[in-house]
Amino acid sequence: MADKVRVRVDHRELALTNLGKVLYPRAGFTKAEVIDYYTRVAPYMLPHIQGRPLTVKRYPEGVDGPFFFEKNRPPHTPSWVRTVRLPAPGSTKGRDTIDYAIVDDLPTLVYFAGLAALEFHTPMWRVDDQGRPLDPDLMVFDLDPGPPATIAECCRVALRLREALREDGLEGCPKTSGNKGMQVYVPWAGRSESPSGYAKALAQRLEKERPGEIVSQMAKKLRPGKVFIDWSQNNPAKTTIAPYSLRANPTPTVSTPLTWEEVGNARPEELVFTAGDVLARVERFGDLMATPERCGGEEGP
Repeated sequence: MADKVRVRVDHRELALTNLGKVLYPRAGFTKAEVIDYYTRVAPYMLPHIQGRPLTVKRYPEGVDGPFFFEKNRPPHTPSWVRTVRLPAPGSTKGRDTIDYAIVDDLPTLVYFAGLAALEFHTPMWRVDDQGRPLDPDLMVFDLDPGPPATIAECCRVALRLREALREDGLEGCPKTSGNKGMQVYVPWAGRSESPSGYAKALAQRLEKERPGEIVSQMAKKLRPGKVFIDWSQNNPAKTTIAPYSLRANPTPTVSTPLTWEEVGNARPEELVFTAGDVLARVERFGDLMATPERCGGEEGP
């Protein structure tokens, strides 16, 4: 039987198991350290995921073992975890609905970390107090480099994207994906225009402007050496890695908010952040994605 430890998180009691299991073998990073990371980063992460239906990527045996995506909340989920039932059109498992968990508080975040849910993915929209989907409050551009392009090329594209957004009176906040690419988030609340339509049109315009550098189509044959601006992440059915989420890499890298100054000046190796790096950053600078002004560079690293 797995070792079980009962802990109190705020006003909830949780049973955590296998705390000594190494989930990142190359780094010797254990489940206890995963839970500790999410506990300490929670004040900065929770505002970005509260109210958003959750999809997790779970690695019960660690990053070198099998994994699975989970949208439907596990059957053993405590009754106090907020759940919303939403339609599941086109479900690959033949479901009509999915019971999504909503991570509104620290106990829920710790509960999922205790399930070896290393990655947290959320959509660009939230639900209201009755669990009804609201209009998108964010637009995202997912920048994916096609080898031999790297995050350095993503940074150049992100800077041009920032200029184009500003021409329309919009501000974006950049973050690393925690893998090879990056995203730019744009506040969208209160706008009547479809974020998906706007993002597609802008991606196509930038592709025409820089055809040797940018591609707006998903076909992999078009992407070598270019940066794919994935506008389709704004589809309501899709999710994007959440700010401050760990990634399942050999070391515990994190999807990390950046300043635009870092995007313009940093070398690629300087844009890889582990859990420890991120905890040091938030302790010093707070949440760079709290407002578009924070990621402008004036108060950041």
